[in-house]
Amino acid sequence: MTTTNQTLAAQPVPSALKGLRVKHTRIAQVMNELDTLIYDGSQDSILLVCGPSGVGKSTLARHMCDSALQAAANEMGTDAGVIPAVYVQAPSSGENDFSWRLFYLRILEQLEGNLEMPKAAFGIDADTGRLVRPRGSSGNSLASLRTAVERALRARGTRFLVIDEAARIIRQTRGKRLHIQLDTLKSLANECGTQMVLVGSYDLYPLVSLLGQLARHTHVLHFERYRQDNDADLRAFRACVQKFQDVLPDLWGQQLMQHAEALHENTLGCVGTLSAVLVRAAKLAQQAGGWTDDALRRALLTEAQRQQILEEILEGEAAINPGLTRTMPRATKAAKQRDGKSEA
Repeated sequence: MTTTNQTLAAQPVPSALKGLRVKHTRIAQVMNELDTLIYDGSQDSILLVCGPSGVGKSTLARHMCDSALQAAANEMGTDAGVIPAVYVQAPSSGENDFSWRLFYLRILEQLEGNLEMPKAAFGIDADTGRLVRPRGSSGNSLASLRTAVERALRARGTRFLVIDEAARIIRQTRGKRLHIQLDTLKSLANECGTQMVLVGSYDLYPLVSLLGQLARHTHVLHFERYRQDNDADLRAFRACVQKFQDVLPDLWGQQLMQHAEALHENTLGCVGTLSAVLVRAAKLAQQAGGWTDDALRRALLTEAQRQQILEEILEGEAAINPGLTRTMPRATKAAKQRDGKSEA
């Protein structure tokens, strides 16, 4: 083995790629819209971010929280108790129904952590002066855990809570109870003044049509893939491939970009899937001692996998796109005449 090959074999290639968070155009677009819609006093208690599997939704969710923490660095430096944003994954516990107990515990773990509790705002009851522990023993009732979460979110000044893999709430809930689950989230948002950002696959979208009252306080964002029939999307996807190539120039050389079109077709324009494919390709190339086209071919999705994912994407897009159509109502003749008189 040559010196170059020995160096390649020693590099943590998969870690370098897997740890890479590509803040690409689509993520920036959705984040900008979310930043606009997350504010104190918003009537949008719940924000739904729906998209295909592998599009990069988890990367988006983590970017949101990281950006919020960076923006609040000065405030957090002054008050160590402030946590403006929290990221959790909706649990999949193996139970028949969604586990609110595990969900609440995950939130409390993020809010407590190992931070020193500010005595004025968190941990000490202002009326009694007694120590308050938001999370007690494992024998706590579900109601006490819920109360602890409410208290912690308010005390930490949490503006929004990102719930990744939120479609699990639907999959692990019996149909007649689904409206109860969503009303629980809405009431949590209202009690704490914390907006809920639910991030998940297209399975998440049916929540919008569940309850009229819930729909009124919900806004839907479509996190789309990069389409092959859109020139801007083609350029944005190529830029993503370029970023991956730049991370490991010694491994890829300048040979990755020539496969950008094939990668777009195979991954269906989903950057998360692209990342998974390239991590595999990098590992296979590293094992072979250098880049080969065969390593990339072996890392691609099989045709059966690609077809299955494509069917799910097309079905999801067909379901969500009509629901995202917004029509400006036409002014009535009487309104036009009234407006005309007022202008005169």
